[in-house]
Amino acid sequence: MKQILLILSILFSGLNLNAQIILHGDELKDTARLKRAQIVPGIVQPPDTILIVRHNPVVIMPPYVFLTQRQREKYDKLAYNVKKVWPYAKIIKRVYAQLTDSLSKIDNEEDQKAYIKSQEKLLRAQFEDQLVKLSITQGRILIKLVDRETGSTTYEVLKELKGSFSAFIFQGIARLFGSNLKSEYDALEEDKMIEDIIVRIENGQL
Repeated sequence: MKQILLILSILFSGLNLNAQIILHGDELKDTARLKRAQIVPGIVQPPDTILIVRHNPVVIMPPYVFLTQRQREKYDKLAYNVKKVWPYAKIIKRVYAQLTDSLSKIDNEEDQKAYIKSQEKLLRAQFEDQLVKLSITQGRILIKLVDRETGSTTYEVLKELKGSFSAFIFQGIARLFGSNLKSEYDALEEDKMIEDIIVRIENGQL
């Protein structure tokens, strides 16, 4: 019974049944009702109208099995840190995509540098105060997630946008704090637990 209820909840979670009003013929002239109606694709097979609903994939994750209390505490601490930096990883992904797209349309190298500098100023004003408060552990996780989201390591992103020298300097600074901007994300082995946490966050389980 629980399995059936789960399947039904998945199928209908994208529908607001009370808000959907199907109008026909002269009913479409009723502007008051038309404002409250929702247009959805469907197939008319008289006397019925079959609605077509496209639902995003839903990943059902089983409960994480902990062998020891220490393992549970480790997972909870990691989950806290991942949830702290995950929003920034998604922002970096979006900004990086926008930057590379905009730079591809600017031919002059000096104009490219000026554009990067202007965007960097905006990002600093918006996020610097928040990012400097991240712990070293959270920073290391963020470095990994940059690779997960962009397909490039943090070092490669810096090298592309700021040049080899800047990437080298920042890598040296990161090394002083035990971090590595060249760290790659390994969802199958080293970062398997982080991947589990991210899937659960995206699935609304954490």
